[in-house]
Amino acid sequence: MPEADLSILNRVYDIILDRKENYDENSYVCKLLNHRKGMNKILEKVGEESIETILAVRNEDHKEIVSESSDLIFHLLVLLAANNVTLDEIAGELSARHEKMKRD
Repeated sequence: MPEADLSILNRVYDIILDRKENYDENSYVCKLLNHRKGMNKILEKVGEESIETILAVRNEDHKEIVSESSDLIFHLLVLLAANNVTLDEIAGELSARHEKMKRD
């Protein structure tokens, strides 16, 4: 199986960071980041997309699993950016866990 080009995650995250700094009233990301519910709106979206991903898996619908997982990852990236968590931090944590798994 060929490796996916995961640089898209960095590109999407960079766009989210840009929207965080440069408000655009037409941007969905800006609307999420500046919603009157604050962080709760982002948390609602992450929860909603999590449930939809779970349902897609339960229904064994591959196309929906891919679609809903993409939505979930996108909203998770928004949540991370809103909380000043970088993808480098996430990658570092995953790398550390991977190293620990190799030793165990």
